[in-house]
Formats: sequence, C-alpha cells, structure tokens
Amino acid sequence: MAAGLCAVLCAGVCTVVALPGRAEAVGAPAPYGFAEGAKTVEGAASNVEGPRLHSGKTYKSALPRAGGRFYRLDLMAKESAYVAVTAVPEFGSRVSYADGVEVFIQDADGNNCSPVESQEARFGASESPRPITATAVRRVGPDEKTCEGAGTYYVLVERTSAPESSQEAWDLELRVASEPAVRSAEGTPTEPPRSWNSATPAPPTGERKRREGGTSFNGARALGKGVWGDSIEPGETLFYRVPVDWGQQLSVGAELGSSGAGGGLGGTSRRAGRGAGYVSSALVMSLTNPVRVEVDDADTAYDGKQKTTALDPLPPVAYENRYAPADEVAAMRFAGWYYLAVHLSADVAEKFGDDPLDLTLRVDVGGAPRPGPEYAGTPVPAGEFGVTERDTEAARRGEAAAAGSGAGRGTIG
Repeated sequence: MAAGLCAVLCAGVCTVVALPGRAEAVGAPAPYGFAEGAKTVEGAASNVEGPRLHSGKTYKSALPRAGGRFYRLDLMAKESAYVAVTAVPEFGSRVSYADGVEVFIQDADGNNCSPVESQEARFGASESPRPITATAVRRVGPDEKTCEGAGTYYVLVERTSAPESSQEAWDLELRVASEPAVRSAEGTPTEPPRSWNSATPAPPTGERKRREGGTSFNGARALGKGVWGDSIEPGETLFYRVPVDWGQQLSVGAELGSSGAGGGLGGTSRRAGRGAGYVSSALVMSLTNPVRVEVDDADTAYDGKQKTTALDPLPPVAYENRYAPADEVAAMRFAGWYYLAVHLSADVAEKFGDDPLDLTLRVDVGGAPRPGPEYAGTPVPAGEFGVTERDTEAARRGEAAAAGSGAGRGTIG
C-alpha cells in the first residue's frame, strides 16, 4: 500500500513493511544497521545492577530522555578499554544544537577514567537527527594515575537534552574493545611526534567510481585511495571505512552536487526541488578511528550549488600519538579501519526537494606502512589494530564490513 493512501486510510498511522537495505517508508532513510547478532541488554539506573559487557562484543540497548544508564566491565590491570556508544534517534525526531550523548568509564569510587579525552557527541549546528557516537576510554601506561588495577569498572551513558527535543528514547549500540600493553616499555616513545607533514595533500583526481555507503559501522563500505561516488538522500547517513596502516597518513574530502543533479549516479528523481534556499551545516562528515573515537569532523552549508568540505590535515598513524594534547592527533593512535560517516541534513528536503544529491569522496592514503608496536597480548577483537592484505583487498573490491548482514545499501561496486 502506498504511503500516501495509507496515511488517508489510517489517519496518519501506518506500518510499512521494510525491504532489506531500503528505507522503512517512502521519503525516510534506511534505518541504522545494528550489528548482526548483537545481544540486547537493558541498562540499569544503579551501577551495581548494570549488565556486564565483554570486550570484543557489540550490544543493543536504549537510552531514555532523562536519567543515565549503567553497564559493567571487568578489566585487567594492563588493559586499555574502549567503549563506543552510538545513539540512534528516530527519523523525524526533534534535536537541537546541544542534544547529544555522553559516556564515561568509572572506577568503584565514581572517578572518571578519561577526564581529558573526548567522550561526548552532539548534533551541533546541523540539528539533524542521525547516528552519533561517543567513546569512553580507560587507558593504561606509565603516565596514567587514574583507574589503575584489575577489577570491576562501570560504564555510564547519559543523554543531554534541550527542552524542545523529542521525548522518545534513543536506541543505542555499544561496542567494547581492548588493547594490551606493549611488550616492553623500554624504547617505546612516551611523547607525541614533535613534527609531521601538516600540508594538505592534493586530492585524487579522475573519474569517480561508484561505492554505495552502508547504513552503519557494521555495514560500512570499504574504500582505498581514489575518487568514489554515491547519491545521498536528505536525512540519510552513509558509512565508509578506509584501512590505514602504521606510518600512513589519511586525507578525505567530500563534494555535494548541485540540486539539479537529477538523483545522482543512476538515481531516479522522485520530486523536483522547491527552489532557492539555504541550509547551514547541510553536509556533515566525521571520521572515527578503529575503536570509534572521533578524529575530526567537517561540514558545509548548501544553497543548491555544488559545495565542498574536507577534514583538517591529520598526522601519520603512530602509537605515540596517544600522548598528544590535541584530540585529533591523539586519535590517530592505531592502525586499522578508519570509519567515515557522511550525513545530509533532513532540512535539505524542505528547501530543495527530497531527491538524492550526488556525493563525491576524495580519499588519499599516503606513506609506506611501517612496523607497529609489539603488544604483550592480543587485542580484542583480534586484529583490531593492524592492516592485513585481506583488508587491502577488501578496500580494492569495495566490500561491506559485514557482508550478508543486510547493513549495506547496495552491491559491491
């Protein structure tokens, strides 16, 4: 039954059967693709009742508008832990600049284990509902004085909401990863690099190749160096992933096509644009590292003409980056898959119609790979902090992160 007819017959209340990889209803973006097999857990109002989380696992939960939710972690003494929380508001929800999610790892005395590093995410100037991710960190190392020792730690997830924001609970995806200490502290740098090439590299040129984005981290489409294209709908968020090895330097730029593009790469126009207008922070692009800590973000306004944006120059991946005071440098601390999320504000539909727009990504990965640190144990998930030949091949082929999970929007390009 068509959405418009259903609205008439059901007085605005209608259930539409969702097709795999497509939107739930006409005009709505595909829903966030939660990890296949993720266990559903219910966060608790009290720390002692929080469900236990395990490294290497991904969970699904929910966060009410008011009140935090607790979860528990059992950690070893020489284990850095990373808890990434992706909040997913419903399409059409009202969100404001300051709305967002905060996540903390705390010890038994309520001390935050990562008071310096970024552990919050906001919708910001776009004020457009989309998946946003915050990651809390419990670090171990020679200069770490908080949250030492093995034992039970607590994960607290809170929502920051403005009075005008929607009342609905947000779905959550929680992912836990752990990093062992290095085998020998002797010879391992404990200071960030004093200098690195901060010049913006020339972006790749040439014809773009089609790579349809995934709907989440779990179905992110792999990219390597090159020029890649897709179409993106108002309110939609597309996910990509790029393998970046130790010693390599990543650069990403994005271009949004004019509103007369006619639906992008092979897309079909649904409705003509409504005319001239202006949307601030129309295209929002964010980069996260392998444990989903945000590295950097960028955005651009849109007035119907083609626009560009790019991430700031980033340092080569190095273990010692973690000691840098700047968050965007500290986050470039692992080799592995780096995730790119690109969102087109839902407000674009109000100004220019709901046709998809052309999206072009220019990705550069420079520098030769070099050996990484020698860990005293195995990261969890295994292989989290490295790039294999299989990863490089996945980027060449454009494979989804979880082939067959239904999280990707389209076929391998």
